[in-house]
Amino acid sequence: MQQLKELLVEQLQDLLHAETQLTGALPKMAEAAHHPKLKEAFQKHLVQTEGHVERLQSAFGLLGEKPKPKPCKAMMGLVEEGEETIEEGREKEPLAADLALIAAAQRVEHYEISAYGTAKCLARQIGELDCARLLTHTLGEEESADFLLSAISEPLIQQASLDDAGATVNLETVGENGRKKSAGNGTKSTAKAGKKSEEAVSRR
Repeated sequence: MQQLKELLVEQLQDLLHAETQLTGALPKMAEAAHHPKLKEAFQKHLVQTEGHVERLQSAFGLLGEKPKPKPCKAMMGLVEEGEETIEEGREKEPLAADLALIAAAQRVEHYEISAYGTAKCLARQIGELDCARLLTHTLGEEESADFLLSAISEPLIQQASLDDAGATVNLETVGENGRKKSAGNGTKSTAKAGKKSEEAVSRR
């Protein structure tokens, strides 16, 4: 049982560092977002994330432990990827840049959902039900954030598909017009050649 508690504390230390990193990353993502709903989602989740930090600190208190963060290399890598996504997005169309931001944000959410799910189960297993309730609350908010990002991405993906289809149609139209013009010129040339032949025969 003691080893399970130690494992839970390690998980919470990892999560505390992860959430603290996110409080610095989310404002940058909100600033980089183009779509109003995406910008709003990042801003809303920043407020939630600050609450997650406070909730984790309370969880440590319930376990009789000090809230000491442990470097979370996984989140450090995800945050770094997010910063690269922001930088690369400056060279992209707004639609593509926003979809890339959503993909980066959802990778973060999926990591957190997994981590909070594990921590919640550990807390229940060792009988720390108050701690488990705190973690369950945060887990629900992470799942809701992921769902919201998916809801925002769906119409953006549809719009991107329509834009690509429109570009294809335009290219096909240009090609078809070119073929018609070429065919028309060929018909005119044939008609002119036929007329010249008739004139030559008449002169003979």
